[in-house]
Amino acid sequence: MRNKFIFLAVSILFFSSYLMAQPKFTEINSKAGAFSRMGFGARGIGMGNAMSAVTTGNLVSYYNPALPPFQENNSFQSGYTFLSLDRSLNFLSFTRKFDFYSKVNSQDKEPRATAGLSFGIINSGVSGIDGRDNNGLQTGELSTSENQVFLGVSNKFSKKLSLGIAVKFYYYKLYEEITTNGIGLDIGALYKVNDNWNLSLMISDLNSEYDWDTGPIYQQQGLISIDKFPVLNKIGVSYYNPEIKILTAIEFENSNAGTNIIRFGAEYNIYENLFLRGGFDQFNLSNTEAGLKPSLGFSYSKTLGDWIVGVEYAFMIEQYSSSDRHIIGLNINF
Repeated sequence: MRNKFIFLAVSILFFSSYLMAQPKFTEINSKAGAFSRMGFGARGIGMGNAMSAVTTGNLVSYYNPALPPFQENNSFQSGYTFLSLDRSLNFLSFTRKFDFYSKVNSQDKEPRATAGLSFGIINSGVSGIDGRDNNGLQTGELSTSENQVFLGVSNKFSKKLSLGIAVKFYYYKLYEEITTNGIGLDIGALYKVNDNWNLSLMISDLNSEYDWDTGPIYQQQGLISIDKFPVLNKIGVSYYNPEIKILTAIEFENSNAGTNIIRFGAEYNIYENLFLRGGFDQFNLSNTEAGLKPSLGFSYSKTLGDWIVGVEYAFMIEQYSSSDRHIIGLNINF
């Protein structure tokens, strides 16, 4: 019980210390694909997005394409984000592992190989934009839509090492005929030091870019341009203490946009299928005046026959917005 109160007290003190912080803009926020760097689902966001080395619970290749072989059962995840300024951000994913056993010795209890598959969709956009012509007259409401579809495949080459790759397809509809798409790659590795410690390496958004052409609207005055995504290099560590049932994770991310970011997250199994979470994202060593993003969350699951159904919630501060981010999620394991 004492550990529970300590966990809650530290979370509240840490969280409240940043509520009145005045953030400073970071350049990477204006780079292409910003929606895809906001996190995936209530669990990940609730733990500050420090998830690249976490191998327990519901997993998704968004955080590291090497993770799916560690998924227990089949995992379906969905999430909806409440955002201000008429923005939307939604998640959907399915992850499962495949165990392959030897045909020669059917008595083997350990699989000779384990692979993983993870498929997901991130949908974002802005609606309710006031459209006007050159004379300032209203023309109706406009909206934008930006999406990512990813497919990750991975394999455990031993009990300790897993490698994976994810292909990501981007589609962006900005205005009527002004659309673009792109394809990028994520490459990841996960090494289990022992039952408690994990190490991860990941490179994200290799080759990701948007190719724009405004010719359909401006004809000969139209422009062709390339908007490249920042390439992210990540290294992560996670540790699970089975005695007090606390999982902690930390991650360092370097990008070619000049950022050096630290993330941290913790998850506490406070009671049976009830988990509390806390963390922070965007602690930028290259711009210490930029706003930190603390987060809190929880989840609860219940077994219904052969299915495990869970609900999740997370809260994260939005520095440049009139209100903060709230994420709700539904998970099903079967």
